[in-house]
Amino acid sequence: MTKTGADYAWCENDFPDIAEAYCFTLVRGLSPAELISRLEGRPEPPLQGIAAVVEAAFAQYDWEDGDRQLVAMTTVGAWTLLIEPNGYFGVTDDRALPASAGASWVSHFVNINGVGTFLWADDQVLRLCFDPMFPEDRWGTAPDVLVDVMERIGFHLKEEAPETDLSSPAAFALAEHLTGVAITPAMLQDTTFSCATVQIR
Repeated sequence: MTKTGADYAWCENDFPDIAEAYCFTLVRGLSPAELISRLEGRPEPPLQGIAAVVEAAFAQYDWEDGDRQLVAMTTVGAWTLLIEPNGYFGVTDDRALPASAGASWVSHFVNINGVGTFLWADDQVLRLCFDPMFPEDRWGTAPDVLVDVMERIGFHLKEEAPETDLSSPAAFALAEHLTGVAITPAMLQDTTFSCATVQIR
């Protein structure tokens, strides 16, 4: 059964530090080492738990004067999960699309101002992209293929304003629909993540 945005409401409640500004990317076809190589990353010591990752990401940003972004990675089944606290590489066309060569790429991002992006690509082809807060405006080679799923998940595709904005949690649910990978509280708390820093350019 397809999960909905409500099933991921825990993220904003339980993990506010990452929920306010993040980019979560799932990549099938690349190991963490291969993915970070494509992003021209520099390996860093591993970290356990998302709280440590968020703390290190902001410290890294200060140390490097904003020149490098810390990313955390782990393997989930056939997929590599890449988490960027306050980052956006996963939804940046000129970084994500070349890195998706021979792979499937599903990424979603939101910043502290509520600006967001959902991006789905296969082998350098952008299939679907939209802002989760404005899902009626979609582009890519298959902009309408998931409309029914998006409505069931909780994206607001009607003219009436929703009582509760679940656009960010709905992005997690749509990523799970496409990948079969469920992000869970235990995963965020207990995983020892491989880490790297990537040049911001």
